[in-house]
Amino acid sequence: MMFFQTELNLKPVKRGFHLITSEIINAMPEIKQISIGQLQVFIKHTSASLTINENADSSVRTDFESHFNKMVPENMPYYIHTYEGSDDMPAHIKASLLGTSVQIPITNGKLNLGIWQGVYLCEHRDYGGSRKLVLTAFGN
Repeated sequence: MMFFQTELNLKPVKRGFHLITSEIINAMPEIKQISIGQLQVFIKHTSASLTINENADSSVRTDFESHFNKMVPENMPYYIHTYEGSDDMPAHIKASLLGTSVQIPITNGKLNLGIWQGVYLCEHRDYGGSRKLVLTAFGN
């Protein structure tokens, strides 16, 4: 069994849902050495998250952002954690709803995603800054 791990520093992006599949593949060329395995992608932040969804039509990412903003609004009177701005506590909630990691099968040296699937960085802060991912690939 082979194990590979690296950290990927993503450039800051605006709030929203952003495809990062190609950045992940470029940062972990060792995937090509694995016939059968897994890639775990973990984000080291509490106000951004990861998910896998539609990779072709950008309106899906726009709709995700719109829906999450309605589902978890800013400036709610019951928020106590407001020291870092009105987008901070909602960002934590959104990140918990989506999660901090995704796992993707590796088959014959490639990520075995569906034809319309891609990995999203879900940036929930207005000014989230750069984000760090830990990529761990393992298999035979």
